[in-house]
Amino acid sequence: MCGIVGYIGKEQASKIILDGLAKLEYRGYDSAGMAIYDGEKINITKSVGRLKVLDELTHGGETMPGTVGIGHTRWATHGVPNDVNSHPHFNTAETITVVHNGIIENYIPLKNKLIKKGYKFISETDTEVIAQLLDYYYKGNPMEAITKVLHRVEGSYAFGIMFAEFPDRIFAVRKGSPLIVGKSETGAFIASDVPAILKYTRNVYFVDEQEVACLKEDEIRFYTVDEEEIEKEPVHIDWDANAAEKGGYEHFMLKEMYEQPKTVRDTLSPRIKGHEINIEELNMTDEELRGIKKIHIVACGSAYHTGVTGKYVIEGLARVPVEVDVASEFRYRNPVLEEGAMVIVISQSGETADTLAALRESRERGFKVLGIVNVVGSSIAREADNVMYTWAGPEISVATTKAYSAQLIALYLLAIKMAEVKGKVTGEEVGNMIEDLRKLPDQIELLLNNKERIQRFANRYIGAKDIFFIGRGIDFSISLEGSLKLKEISYVHSEAYAAGELKHGTISLIEEGTLVAAVSTQKELYQKTISNMVEVKSRGAFLLAVTNEGNYDIEKAADYIIYIPETNKFFTNSLAIIPLQLFAYYVAVGKGCDVDKPRNLAKSVTVE
Repeated sequence: MCGIVGYIGKEQASKIILDGLAKLEYRGYDSAGMAIYDGEKINITKSVGRLKVLDELTHGGETMPGTVGIGHTRWATHGVPNDVNSHPHFNTAETITVVHNGIIENYIPLKNKLIKKGYKFISETDTEVIAQLLDYYYKGNPMEAITKVLHRVEGSYAFGIMFAEFPDRIFAVRKGSPLIVGKSETGAFIASDVPAILKYTRNVYFVDEQEVACLKEDEIRFYTVDEEEIEKEPVHIDWDANAAEKGGYEHFMLKEMYEQPKTVRDTLSPRIKGHEINIEELNMTDEELRGIKKIHIVACGSAYHTGVTGKYVIEGLARVPVEVDVASEFRYRNPVLEEGAMVIVISQSGETADTLAALRESRERGFKVLGIVNVVGSSIAREADNVMYTWAGPEISVATTKAYSAQLIALYLLAIKMAEVKGKVTGEEVGNMIEDLRKLPDQIELLLNNKERIQRFANRYIGAKDIFFIGRGIDFSISLEGSLKLKEISYVHSEAYAAGELKHGTISLIEEGTLVAAVSTQKELYQKTISNMVEVKSRGAFLLAVTNEGNYDIEKAADYIIYIPETNKFFTNSLAIIPLQLFAYYVAVGKGCDVDKPRNLAKSVTVE
C-alpha cells in the first residue's frame, strides 16, 4: 500500500516521478503528490483522487521543473483522504519534506512534545510529525537529524526525505516497509517496488532494516542508524519490462489470469528433473525433511487460502500434521511451536507486515522458516532461512491470480517431496503425480479459453446481492478463494462455507433465486456435496457447480455446470479456481468496477 518514487540526476524529476507512481498504482491509494526542488526552494503539489488529477494539475510535470524530487501515492491511515493530509509533508519553514509508507506508532507523544516546543501542525497525519521532528533535530547535518529521529520513532516506515539546504541529495530510510534504490547513467532513484524504476535501470539495491541511503546524482551510499557506512552490492533485475504493461488486455487482472499457464510452468520446471522432484533451495537433506514433525503455514488473504489447500495436500500425501494461521492472529496468540516444527510463510510481495512479523517471531524462537514468495530480494526472501520463489513475474492487479496459482504449485511440490522421503508414496505414484503436474498448464489454458461461456453466465448475476460458495475438503479451500475474488473486485457480498456446515445455521440465508456456487472435485465426497446442493436447491437457490469431467450425477442438482479436466485429486484447486476467477472478473466488469484497483484495497499490505 502507498507508493514512493524519488529521483535525483540530469533529467526532469517530475516526469520520472509521475511515470514511476503510475507503475505503482496497483498498490492502492486515495491521493497523490510530489515535491520538486526548482533551484531555489522545494515546491509541493498534491491532490485527492487518482494520479491523473496530479498529472493534470502539473500539466504532466511541466509546471514543476527541477532535477531533484520525491513523490507519493497515499492510502489513508491517519486522517481522511484530502489535500492537506496527502503527502509530501513539510516542516513549518518548508525546508524539509518527507514522504512516508507505514505507521508511526508513537506519533501522538512525539506530536505532543513538539507542540509544547511551539510547533504547529496542519494535518492529521503521523508523517507530518516526522517532518517537524527532523526540523527539531536539524542543526545543519541531515544524517545526524535523520539518525536522531530514527532512534525516537516506533513502528514501520519507509521515508523519502529532502532538505532544501542540501539539494544535491535525497535520503531514503527503511524499517518494516519496502524500499529500493537504483542507479542509472543519468541519476539515482528510490522506489517502493521494482516496476516503478524498471524503465530506467535494472540495477537496484534493497535497503535493509534501519538503514539509511544517501543518493546523489552520481553515487549512492548506505549507512546504519549509527552513521556507520555499509558496503552493498546491486542486484540485477531480469524481469521483462513489458510484463508490467497490459499488453492489449483490458485489465491487468485478465492479462495475469492468462499468464497462469506460463507461471505454473515456470514454477514447476526448475524443480522437476525427469521423474524426480528436486527443490534445491530448501537446503535440507532427506533426513532433515523426515525429521519434520509438524508444519505451521502462516499467511494473509489469498496466500492464506493456498495454505488451507496446502494443509489438505501435505496431510493427505505426507501425513504430517499442518496448522494454518492467519498471520495477524498467529503473531498475537502466542502460538505453541513444538520441537521438530517448521514454519512456512507465504506472501506474493514478500513484504506483508503481519506475515513478516510471524517470520521474525518464529526465527527468534529458533524455528526454521521457509518463505514462499514472488519478489526476489523482498524482506521475507532475505530474512527466511530458505526461500521457494514462485516465478510469477510482476503481478499488478490488486486481486491476485497468477501468484496464487504459483503458490499452490510450490505447496504441491513440497508435499510430494515430503511424502516421498517419508516413504508415504511409491516412486510410481510420484511419477504419476509429476505427469499430472506437467499437464496443468495446458488444462488451465483450456479452461481460460472457455471464458465466453462463463462471461454469459456472469452477466446474469451482475445485480446479485448475496452469493454463497460451498465445498468439502480441498473444495472448501477453493470456495474460500472463489468467494474472496468475487467480493474484493465486484463488491458483491459473498461467503464461503464448508458444505456440511450449511445446516448449522447458514441455510437460513438461502431464499428464492440466491446463487450458490458448489465446488465438487473430490470423488469420495461427490454424493455428500450433491446432498448439500439439493438442500439449498429445495429452498430456492440457483446452483452453479464446478466439478470434474465424468461427474454427471451432479446434473440432477445443479442448474449450470462447469466441468474441469481430470487430474490428481490433490491438484484440483489449480483447475477449479480458473472459472471462479473468470466469474468474479466478468461480474466486476459488468458492474463497471475498477477491476485492477478495487476500493479500499492495496496490493501489498505493509502495515497492520
